[in-house]
Amino acid sequence: MHFADYADIPPRDIVPGFHGRYVHSEHITQGRVDIDSGAILPEHSHPHEQWTTVLTGTLELTVAGVVQVLQAGQVLYIPPHAPHSGRALTPCQVLDVFHPVRQDYT
Repeated sequence: MHFADYADIPPRDIVPGFHGRYVHSEHITQGRVDIDSGAILPEHSHPHEQWTTVLTGTLELTVAGVVQVLQAGQVLYIPPHAPHSGRALTPCQVLDVFHPVRQDYT
């Protein structure tokens, strides 16, 4: 068993305005990301599966050219290698889950 409190994990800036705090198991990376209103996540891709759940706020995500606006309580799956980008329409807090582990976030 592993216990962590996101409040005790120092944030890492993914890009300006995206502040992530991450925990890792043998197979999964999970992170809470606090996002400033108007912050933009440039298009990118990675070999990981990703689930993004919006906890608070409104987040626009574009995956493989398809735009989806997510509200609190909604979740979106991003397949491996799919180009994706994002824009916070309001201040947001999201939960990201990646498989396999994001070694670049450890």
